Amino acid sequence: MTEEERLIEKLRRIEALFARPGTEGERIAAERARDRIRARLQEVEKVDPAVEYRFSLADEWSRRLLIALLRRYGLAPYRRHGQRRTTVMARVSSRFVDETLWPEFQALQTTLQNYFDDFTSRIVAQVLNADTRDAEER
Repeated sequence: MTEEERLIEKLRRIEALFARPGTEGERIAAERARDRIRARLQEVEKVDPAVEYRFSLADEWSRRLLIALLRRYGLAPYRRHGQRRTTVMARVSSRFVDETLWPEFQALQTTLQNYFDDFTSRIVAQVLNADTRDAEER
């Protein structure tokens, strides 16, 4: 299994955790994970109506990840004229953000960030034959 395949599998397991555990095979569970989260979102919106959320993200990777998660759950990300590219807006229930969307985003973001850090260090070391340790503090 390649590193990329391991990363994809790990991301799928994280998503399955937030969709609540299932009893069927991994492939079927992964397909149904999204449906369970969408169903939960619809139920939450009945008692906790959607409000406009503003997410300010530090980098392009985080922005792409959040937009993908929002779209996966049937939500429409947008930004207002004049807002920075790193700002993402969405109408979503506060409870869904607190219990599902944000914790899942953080878990996925941490996994991806670790992968990007390892990959970048390895490439810099191989291509530049460079020491990739952090700069010394003075």
